[in-house]
Amino acid sequence: MTDSELIGQLLNKYKETIAFAESCTGGLAASMITDVAGSSAYMQGGIVCYTNEIKAKVLGVKEETLAKFSAISEATAKEMAENIRQKFHSDYGIGITGNAGPGASEGKPLGLVYIGIASANKTKVWELYFNSTRIENKKLIAAKALSLLKEFIELEKGVQNA
Repeated sequence: MTDSELIGQLLNKYKETIAFAESCTGGLAASMITDVAGSSAYMQGGIVCYTNEIKAKVLGVKEETLAKFSAISEATAKEMAENIRQKFHSDYGIGITGNAGPGASEGKPLGLVYIGIASANKTKVWELYFNSTRIENKKLIAAKALSLLKEFIELEKGVQNA
């Protein structure tokens, strides 16, 4: 069973929802969730916020955060996850920002990614590195984001054998 299917089972079981704010993955993680039949029961929606302008004006990431830390940062991923959760009135929000490649971006190295996941109880951000082609990095980042989301939900719910 895929992480997308397992996430769907968990969200259905607890009658909870998810929303996505994606930058470097371009909506791929959300797409993987909606590959599962019946995902409309728990998938609220998402925003592909590729530019800083959209991150700030649509998603509500603070201009100060973007100026001080850049779009590719722990602080930005945290705000993305928390803001998308609030804007879409979902139980979980996930924010993905980073540099899928092929070169450095905003002074940040190729493959540097931050994945933030927020619930009403807590927010956690992971700093990760991926070292492949742009397309492969996007796939790897989206898959890792869903794996982390599954683990986050399981830990929050106290699911055994997580």
